Amino acid sequence: MTDSRLQAARGNPQPISFRGKVRITRRAAGLIIGLIVGIPFHYLWRLLHLSSPWPRWFLHWAGYCSGARVRRIGIPLRRDVFYISNHCSWLDIPAIAGTSGTAFVAKAELRDAPLVGWLASLNRTVFVSREDRLGVAEQINRLREALAENWSVTVFPEGTTTDGRSMLPFKAPLLKVLEPPPPGILVQPVMLDYGDVGPDIGWIGEEHGKDNALRVLARRGSFPVVVHFLEPFHPRDFPGRKAIAAESQRRIREALAETLGHPVPMFIGHDVWSGKIDPPRYGEGDQGA
Repeated sequence: MTDSRLQAARGNPQPISFRGKVRITRRAAGLIIGLIVGIPFHYLWRLLHLSSPWPRWFLHWAGYCSGARVRRIGIPLRRDVFYISNHCSWLDIPAIAGTSGTAFVAKAELRDAPLVGWLASLNRTVFVSREDRLGVAEQINRLREALAENWSVTVFPEGTTTDGRSMLPFKAPLLKVLEPPPPGILVQPVMLDYGDVGPDIGWIGEEHGKDNALRVLARRGSFPVVVHFLEPFHPRDFPGRKAIAAESQRRIREALAETLGHPVPMFIGHDVWSGKIDPPRYGEGDQGA
């Protein structure tokens, strides 16, 4: 890992080269063109009370403009599905939405990210705050509404982003919407694989969202993102949100381990990346729960 990457994770933005600024400008122009094309049609579809395909189209285009070359493996269920995914980057949203059209549950901080937060809102993202424990009931109600209207919703139960090569335990509170599961709803785990660029793309440490976005947009070339839609299961076969979270994590962990060629380690944590604490010694926390 380069020193500049570590400095970025510690909240110290690194200078962007002239060529990097040219790439940012070129990619931003592509995003603007996509907005000019897609947004009027989106509001026209809404005015006609039609289900708008334009957020999905634009999010796919946004990922492409940002350098992501998304490939889908597996078949996503089109409706009455609750996707559960590992989490690496803000690019997870364009990658999954562009291949499935799903709405999302995302952390509240994403709402304030330039452009991405607004685009996520157009796609009916449900923003939640980990600190707002008193608002859990309201968040669950909004999640139920999104599931009823969009036919599919994606959650990232790790609760934060990682480096794409490791995982955190899945948290169960937002899966309460599946307790009991709405009629006809299935759960489909989704495994995101950024390959070797995961630690570089990942939004980790104390890096601000804007700085991460600019750093990614300034990168040379493109990078692969593989979205694996794994075998769905019925939540009634795993009663309770904790059991659903555990089964989803098991399936995603096994799929990621097969891709990596070795067991999936536990994410060392944002405080380690930011330099606040020392990394764990070898053998400590190297395996997930």
